[in-house]
Amino acid sequence: MLRFAADEGFRAAIVDGLRRRNPGIDIVTVQERGLRTAPDPDILEWAASEGRVLLTHDTRTMRGIAYQRVIDGQRMPGVFLVRWTYPAGSTIDELELLAGASPDGEWENQVRYLPVR
Repeated sequence: MLRFAADEGFRAAIVDGLRRRNPGIDIVTVQERGLRTAPDPDILEWAASEGRVLLTHDTRTMRGIAYQRVIDGQRMPGVFLVRWTYPAGSTIDELELLAGASPDGEWENQVRYLPVR
């Protein structure tokens, strides 16, 4: 099962809804790990060290930083970019499906937008 990390700006309603819907999903927030003010490269490093796919609404900067990790040969378990306007319920549905259906490593070195098509 995928392990998720939600960055500082990721909607709490999505994290909370995912936890309520499926308590077995492993999702942590940067706030819970004391990384609320950490720069994006440090967040990606932390997510990689824990083997967590990062969830973010930061489509402007996080994508480029994630791709730079891949170019530099650094581990990058994956990033899911979720547009702020994508409905919370649909995001929860998709993340629950991805968590249960994705084998380990499936999203390695990938940056994908939700919904995944």
